[in-house]
Amino acid sequence: MPPPQLQSATANAADSINLNSTAIIMTDVEKELRISRPIIEVIRLTRTIETPTHRVEILRGIDLSIPKGQFAAIMGPSGSGKSTLLGLLAGLDNATDGQILLDGEDITGLSEDRMAEVRGRKIGFVFQSFQLIPTLTAEENVLLPAELAGAGPEATRRARELLTRVGLEDRLDHYPIQLSGGEQQRVALARAFITKPPILYADEPTGNLDGRTGQQVLDLLLELNRVEGATLVLVTHDPALAAHADRVITLRDGLVVSDVLNRAEVSCGN
Repeated sequence: MPPPQLQSATANAADSINLNSTAIIMTDVEKELRISRPIIEVIRLTRTIETPTHRVEILRGIDLSIPKGQFAAIMGPSGSGKSTLLGLLAGLDNATDGQILLDGEDITGLSEDRMAEVRGRKIGFVFQSFQLIPTLTAEENVLLPAELAGAGPEATRRARELLTRVGLEDRLDHYPIQLSGGEQQRVALARAFITKPPILYADEPTGNLDGRTGQQVLDLLLELNRVEGATLVLVTHDPALAAHADRVITLRDGLVVSDVLNRAEVSCGN
C-alpha cells in the first residue's frame, strides 16, 4: 500500500483531472453564463392550448438564461414555438406553467396593469407588421411609449434624435400611410428604443421587407443596439440574419434542440 502522503497526492491529482475534464466538456454557453449576470431567465416554461378534442403543446419545458448585453437569435421551423416564446418573454401572453424572470423580477402571474408597467420600464419590441398607430405621426408614434411611462419634455428631443439616426428627420410629421414599409419599420425601431429599455425583443423585423430594405433595417437595428447597449432577443427564419447574433438558440416542437455561441466573447454589461 502506498504511504499516506502518496495516497493524498494521488487523490489531489485525480480531483484536478476531474475538474479539468469538467471544464473541457462545459459548453461555450455554460461558460458565458457563469461569468455574466442573466437579465432573462426562463425556468421550465410551458404553453399549452386546450381544444374541444385535444391539447396542443406549443412549448414543452423551456429552460434559458440570457446574460445582460447579449444578442440572441431564436430560430426554428414554423410551429416550433419561436414567436410564442417571445410573446411570453414580453408578457404579451400567459404561460401555462414555469417562470420568467426579467432582471431578477418574476413576471409570471402579474396583472395586466403591473405587466404594462414592467414593459414600460424594461422592454422594447419590434414587430414584423410594424404596429404603428395610423392616426399618429411618425414622431407621435415614437413618443407614445415615453408618454405612457410619464416621461418629460426631454422625450421629444430624444424622439427626434432617434428618428434622425434612422434617417427620417424629414418625416417627423408624416403618418404611417405616407411612409414606405422600410420607413415604417424604421419608425418602429426608433419607438422601441425611446425609453432606453434594457431588453429589446424583435419578431421577424425584416420579414415584411424586400432584401435590400431588410438589410438596411437590420443594419440600423444592430447599430442602434450597439450604441444603446440593450440585450437583444430576435426571432428569425433567416440564417444570414442569425449569423450576426452572439448566440443562436434553435427550437423544434416546443423544445430547445440547439444553443450555440457564434462568438467566443460577448460584450455584456456590468
